[in-house]
Amino acid sequence: MHIYLETGRLILRRFTESDADHLFALHNDPEVMEFLNGGKPTPREVIVRETLPRFIDSGFFAAVEKPSGAFLGWFHLRAPKDVPDDEPELGYRLHKSAWGKGYATEGSLALIDKAFRELGARRVFAQTMAVNVRSRRVMEKCGLRLARTFHPQWEDPLPGTEHGEVEYELTRAEWEAR
Repeated sequence: MHIYLETGRLILRRFTESDADHLFALHNDPEVMEFLNGGKPTPREVIVRETLPRFIDSGFFAAVEKPSGAFLGWFHLRAPKDVPDDEPELGYRLHKSAWGKGYATEGSLALIDKAFRELGARRVFAQTMAVNVRSRRVMEKCGLRLARTFHPQWEDPLPGTEHGEVEYELTRAEWEAR
């Protein structure tokens, strides 16, 4: 197992092919996927052929609870296409059983610190739908501040899309001042 980082309660490790069932279950929970695809199911074939290989190859980390070894979900820290490498995007998706327990904040804070301490980041950012209050709260707890609201055009808009997307950010200077 390749451990990327550890926190008090979490191990963030690289994904492996044996994680297909974990991802399938997570990405097929309608409540988990509400603000991502409206809760529509993702076929197992898509998870195995597209999602998992992408996760194995780039900046996605399986989140495992230390005491139990349970798969809780995932985090990512990587610069999206057409964004400088020193501006990684933070993301997370956790099982409902992990909601409200501080895992999203704990894992996010550890990744933010790693980005600035070890990876040379000058800015870390995260995005979500404006109506995704839970995710926005995690970003705020991690010290990210609202940078902008924007309105992308979607082929099949989800309920709440009319309120836009939000981007939160933390710059190196802001992180150093904490």
